[in-house]
Amino acid sequence: QVQLQESGGGLVQAGGSLRLSCVASGGTFSTYALGWFRQPPGKEREMVADISWNGGMTFYVDSVTGRFLISRDNAKNTVYLQMNSLKPEDTAVYYCAADKSLLAIRGGGDVESWGQGTQVTVSS
Repeated sequence: QVQLQESGGGLVQAGGSLRLSCVASGGTFSTYALGWFRQPPGKEREMVADISWNGGMTFYVDSVTGRFLISRDNAKNTVYLQMNSLKPEDTAVYYCAADKSLLAIRGGGDVESWGQGTQVTVSS
């Protein structure tokens, strides 16, 4: 089973940018679909973006389309989330997830592995 560790969160002003990273260990990274999720304060976890095993397919929820970019580097066992034009409503704990099935990632529920999360706070 792959283990995941996020980094790159922090405090940023509205309009700013952050890049989150999620490094995987303990599995064959290139065989996994990956996703980024977030949980805003007091709300349920929600999908942000996902990417197929080879990066050929990506998906974004409407609220981040055009502002966020998901990418992966299989040589570095890392998935990234570049977040631009950040808004206060992007404030959340961001989690990465991994599963052999992209459909499982898209479903956002029963996936193989979750990271511990990294806090992103956007001030107005």
